[in-house]
Amino acid sequence: MLKRFISYYKPHKVVFIFDMLAALAVALVGIVYPIVTRTMLNDLIPNKNYRMVLIFGLSLLALYIVRMLLNYFIQYYGHVMGVRMQAQMRSDMFRHLEKLPYSFYDNNETGKIMSRMTSDLWEISELAHHGPENLLISSVSVVLSFAYLSSINIWLTLIIFACVPFLILIAVLLRKKMRNAFMESRKSVAEINASVESSISGIRVTKAFDNAKKEEEKFEVGNHHFMSARDEAYKAMGRFHSMTAFITDIFNVVVLIAGGFFLYNGAIGFGDYSAFIVSVNLFISPVMTLINFMEQYQNGVTGFERFCEIMDEQPEADRADAIDVDKVEGKIEFKGVVYSYDDHKDVLNGIDLSVEKGKKFALVGPSGGGKTTICHLIPNFYEIETGDILIDGRSISSITKSSLRRNIGIVQQDIYLFNSSIRDNILYGRLDATDEEVIEAAKRANIHDYIMTLEHGYDTQIGERGVRLSGGQKQRLSIARVFLKNPPILILDEATSALDNTTEIYIQQSLDELCVGRTTIVVAHRLSTIKNADEIAVVRDGKITEQGTHDELLALDGEYAELYRLQFREQEK
Repeated sequence: MLKRFISYYKPHKVVFIFDMLAALAVALVGIVYPIVTRTMLNDLIPNKNYRMVLIFGLSLLALYIVRMLLNYFIQYYGHVMGVRMQAQMRSDMFRHLEKLPYSFYDNNETGKIMSRMTSDLWEISELAHHGPENLLISSVSVVLSFAYLSSINIWLTLIIFACVPFLILIAVLLRKKMRNAFMESRKSVAEINASVESSISGIRVTKAFDNAKKEEEKFEVGNHHFMSARDEAYKAMGRFHSMTAFITDIFNVVVLIAGGFFLYNGAIGFGDYSAFIVSVNLFISPVMTLINFMEQYQNGVTGFERFCEIMDEQPEADRADAIDVDKVEGKIEFKGVVYSYDDHKDVLNGIDLSVEKGKKFALVGPSGGGKTTICHLIPNFYEIETGDILIDGRSISSITKSSLRRNIGIVQQDIYLFNSSIRDNILYGRLDATDEEVIEAAKRANIHDYIMTLEHGYDTQIGERGVRLSGGQKQRLSIARVFLKNPPILILDEATSALDNTTEIYIQQSLDELCVGRTTIVVAHRLSTIKNADEIAVVRDGKITEQGTHDELLALDGEYAELYRLQFREQEK
């Protein structure tokens, strides 16, 4: 993991080197003050050499001005380096997230993913910036201060140094507890983010059902978990800091008592003793910095571990011999396809079907039967367990996922529109399309006339998930998007089931035009929309129980006929 972390420094190695040199210079300047203090107390002041006192003082002032500039460099460029590393990690994570399969998003909440991309990466950037500086400045300061204090009185210095193992022992003992506590705290933050994201996304449903109290209760569960986790984290932190502070207080007691005996016995002069008392903080402060660094280290390491968890998720991958296909003809075959989610009960169990090029094939049956899963397997969103799916006689696993999906258009019941303009949402079908092509796609989807009534036309912002549009308008935009893509294979997954009857009739006209000349898979609950399909299959419990044309299935007087009678009973009376 350390090697992965260090790799993010490589693009910024010049800034990093200068940052470390500046930190080293700051540490070296820090040792000057006690040296000057000792010289003044032992030599310049007793000998009344006030001219040198002034020179030493002004020289020290000049060094402090230099240290001020160095500290500015460290703070500014160090943080810039940290932010750039954070940005690179965020870019890497986003690109990786784009490559992860559907199954990852089935099992991970958006809010938790967002937490890893924001707060966790911020902690990492703080460690990336402050960590090396603190280690270098403190380590150099400890070594130099030990050498300097030893030059004053080696025995008194060794007595002080003997307290350091107690600090190290406490840090080791309490480190693991603090690390575990902060990991739990981060998980609770992610849970709150997920809860808030879910509640805000569903605020309209909450208001419609007047269930604000319920959402508050759900939020408070996560909020209390967060407080509890933070409570444990702060307990661990409190134990860590209070014990380390106690040991450093002992330093001062040891210096006072031991130094007093040394002074009484003549083993150290008054000037050296005064200089030692002044200088001992030069040793204690960097030791404390190193100890306090443990907290920042824990935060940063915990954040990087969570970052690595995402980055170690296996992305979608093409087979080594997979090829790009430019344009498929559109024949689809399922051969003994078996699939289940997370090794649970099979969702599909031995599916066999064949759809000829340019034909319309409809899937009907009860919810949960496997219809949508069949649709998701055609673009290779999920890897099948056994069997095979062929496009034009070629296994979809032998086709690169990118080129396969370029040849498939999908219109779903739950339309996702981006918080952007109408133009941008249509362009999502083909990003390099011209304005004329966008307008033509909108016209074919019967949405152009409505767009032109808007003040900003195609540049109108539609809000998050297209909130400023009606259900029918959103559906038409999604249809325009597919018109622009112009794929040879079309999947309509209950594309009109959420619409009222009048809107459905208009949308169906657009869909009928969209289906012309394309191989079409239609999932529908309303049988009126698929009566004219070339073939219809009834899917129940992951199996195809009936298959044929509308008339053939009615003649069978089986499950399809029963569904038909239930839906059209009123019309047939």
